[in-house]
Amino acid sequence: EMDDETWHLVKSVPRVLGFVGGNAERPAPITDAEAALILDRVTEGVDKPRPKTLFEPGEMVRVTDGPFADFTGTVEEVNYEKNRLQVAVVIFGRSTPVELEFDQVEKG
Repeated sequence: EMDDETWHLVKSVPRVLGFVGGNAERPAPITDAEAALILDRVTEGVDKPRPKTLFEPGEMVRVTDGPFADFTGTVEEVNYEKNRLQVAVVIFGRSTPVELEFDQVEKG
């Protein structure tokens, strides 16, 4: 159960607008088992957001950020756990594998 002091402490945290569940006066309590389940899912990464764009090996992409910006290349590997791609770009006439984050490339 949340006492008044804790309630006001949480409500005074910047950017905290309210609670999900319960009512305007008090949040709905959860059991220790429910809290443990939520923490386990966060720790395991079950609730990681999926990227807006899905990539597949063999697709052509254009690098939009970083030292290889404006290079084009072919996706060789996709790692959704780390939100990273291995892309083969041609540098000085040679295909070179480069590891990039999803937000550094666009399909094209």
